[in-house]
Amino acid sequence: MGLVEHSAQRDALSKLSDFRSELYGCITSRADALFDLCDALLCTDGPVRTLVDLALAPEHRRGHGALYSGINRGRIDVARLRRALAGVPLPRANDGRLVLAVDVSPWLRPDADTCSDRSFCHTFGRGQGKHQMVPGWPYSIVAALETGRTSWTALLDAIRLEPGADLAAVTAEQVRDVVQRLKDAGQWQLGAPNVLVVLDAGYDAPRIAHLLSDLPVEVLGRLRSDRVMRKPVPVPWICPPQGGRPPKHGGEFVFGRPETWGEVTAVTVTNTDRYGTATAEAWDRLHPRLTRRAAWLDHEGPLPVIEGTVIRLTVEKLPSGGVNKPVWLWWSGTGAVRGDVDRCWQAFLRRFDVEHTFRLLKQTLGWTRPKLRDSAAADRWTWLVLAAHAQLCLARPLAWDLRRPWERPAEPNRLTPARVRRGFRNLHAKTGTPARAPKPSRPGPGCPPGSKNRRPASRYGVGRVLATGEPYTRPAHHKVGTKPRRTSGPSSSDS
Repeated sequence: MGLVEHSAQRDALSKLSDFRSELYGCITSRADALFDLCDALLCTDGPVRTLVDLALAPEHRRGHGALYSGINRGRIDVARLRRALAGVPLPRANDGRLVLAVDVSPWLRPDADTCSDRSFCHTFGRGQGKHQMVPGWPYSIVAALETGRTSWTALLDAIRLEPGADLAAVTAEQVRDVVQRLKDAGQWQLGAPNVLVVLDAGYDAPRIAHLLSDLPVEVLGRLRSDRVMRKPVPVPWICPPQGGRPPKHGGEFVFGRPETWGEVTAVTVTNTDRYGTATAEAWDRLHPRLTRRAAWLDHEGPLPVIEGTVIRLTVEKLPSGGVNKPVWLWWSGTGAVRGDVDRCWQAFLRRFDVEHTFRLLKQTLGWTRPKLRDSAAADRWTWLVLAAHAQLCLARPLAWDLRRPWERPAEPNRLTPARVRRGFRNLHAKTGTPARAPKPSRPGPGCPPGSKNRRPASRYGVGRVLATGEPYTRPAHHKVGTKPRRTSGPSSSDS
C-alpha cells in the first residue's frame, strides 16, 4: 500500500469516526440503545427480516426490551442530524454541479388500523399498468446522485407526508431546506453551478420551479405524453383590427401532434452502449397554461407564466425489451444549447439510481420490516436507517471485497452498498463506539398470567395526499349502502 493510499484511508476512517460521534450526539434520549441498534443494523449478517432479530447481533449489547424502548421512547435531534448528513462528502456531476433527486417511497401498512397518520400510497401491482392505492406512510426522500451507472446515492433528508398534504408545496419546502443546509455546510458557494433537482412524472415541475425561483436551483421533471404546453407570444405582436390587450399565451404545443411542435431549438445525438442511439430534441420557452383551480385557486395577483425548455428523448432500444416510447422532460432553464440538453437527459437517467437505494433500504436494511404502531417511532427508525446508509457511504473506500464464491470480483471502489455492509463489522472494531456499556438489570414482572387488555388501541382512518392540501373525504357515491352516481344514460339495471 502506497503512502498516498494509506493517507486516504486514514482520512476516510477519520471521517467515519467523526460522523459516528456526531450521530451519538444527535440522539438526546436513550442514545446508547439507539446507537447500538444502528450498529447492529450495519453489522448483522444478511438482510434484516425482523426488528427483534437485531438484538441477537453481538454489536447490540442490550436486550430486546431496550431495543423497543429506544424505538418507542427515544428522541433524536433531527435538525442536527440533517446538518450532519449535509456536511459529509457528496457526489457531484462532471461540471461540479450538485444533482438532487426527490421521490416518494411508501411504507405500506394496509392492515394496521391502529396506526395513525396513514395515507393512501400510490403503488404498482403485479400486472402491467396496475396502479393501486394502499394505506401506509409515504416518505419524501432527497438524495444526491452520482455520475455513471451505480447503485450509490447520498441520502440527505426524509419527510413523512401527512394526510392531506400538498405534495408540491411540501417538496418545494423540503428542497429549500436542503439547499440552505448545503450552503451552510459549504457544499455550494456563490459562483458555482446551480443545483439541479430531478423529479419524476408525479410532480408538478413548473409549480415547484416557481416556488423555488429565488434559489440557485434548476428543476428538471418528467411530463406525461398527453400534455399540452403553450408557446410564447410572437414578437412583435400584431394587434387585430378589433383591438384588445395582448395575449399571455401563444399557440399550442401538443405532445401527441408533431405538426404543432414547430422549429427545434437544439438537437443532440449520442451513441450509448445500453440504449443504442439516443436522440434529444429541445424546444425553448414553453409553459403550461395555468387556471384558477386546485393549487392556483388562492394565488394572489395574475397567474404567472412559467417558461422552460421541453426535451423529447428517444432511444434506439430498451435493455428490458419493453415498448420503446419517447420520454418528455421539462427543464426550468431557457436558452438551452446542446450541452444543456445532454446534461438534462443524462441527469434524468441517473434519477433511477434512487430506486436501487429504496430497494437497499427495504430489502437489505429492513426499513419497512418493523410492525410499528406509532408514526413517531416510524420516523425515528427511518432516521436510523438513513444514518446507517450514510456510514456505508463513508466506509466505501475502506471496505474489502468479501464476495461469495459464486459472485464476480468487483473493481476497487466499485462495491455495492450491500457488499460494503458485509465487511462493516471489521471496520466497527477500528472506529469504536461512543455508546456506554450496558448496566446489569432485572426484567420487570410483566403482565400477570391470564390478565386481559383493558385499554384497547384506538382505530384510525386513512387520509390521502392531495394537490390542494385539503383533507381527503370519501365522496357520498363511494360510501357503502348508497347507489352509484349516474353519469350519462340509463344503467344496465334500469333497462
